[in-house]
Amino acid sequence: MNNIPVVKLGLIAVSRDCFPIQLSEKRRAAIKETYKGELYECPVTVENEKDMEKALEDVNKAECNALVVFLGNFGPEISETLLAKHFDGPKMFVAAAEETQDNLTQGRGDAYCGMLNASYNLKLRGVKAYIPEYPVGTAEECADMIHEFEPIARAVIGLS
Repeated sequence: MNNIPVVKLGLIAVSRDCFPIQLSEKRRAAIKETYKGELYECPVTVENEKDMEKALEDVNKAECNALVVFLGNFGPEISETLLAKHFDGPKMFVAAAEETQDNLTQGRGDAYCGMLNASYNLKLRGVKAYIPEYPVGTAEECADMIHEFEPIARAVIGLS
């Protein structure tokens, strides 16, 4: 008898609308490419509440039971925390580190400040989400953080 839950992770990128959305999309794709294992890449990038509803519908349709919210740049606090609030399953937040070689927005795009805002807004809304000790990284580092989240998600799913 196998009673270990199967985790199907969904990856959704969020983007502040004053940054090029392509920055988050490019970084999301890099995580998907780097991640070793099953990871559903939601094609909807969340910039506002309407995008949040579409992304939530997409990951639910794909039968994801755990969610990774990826701040590809600063991120829209309201939309990303509502996404976590309405997703019925374990969720985590990670963010992109700055890339000085990137030509979009003069190489800016570090989402550390966005993670601070996201964690504050999650607490304000009473939403529980896993945030790694240092949640900002390259595609490889974010992929490693997602691997660390998978057994946590499995335990939460199993207990629910």
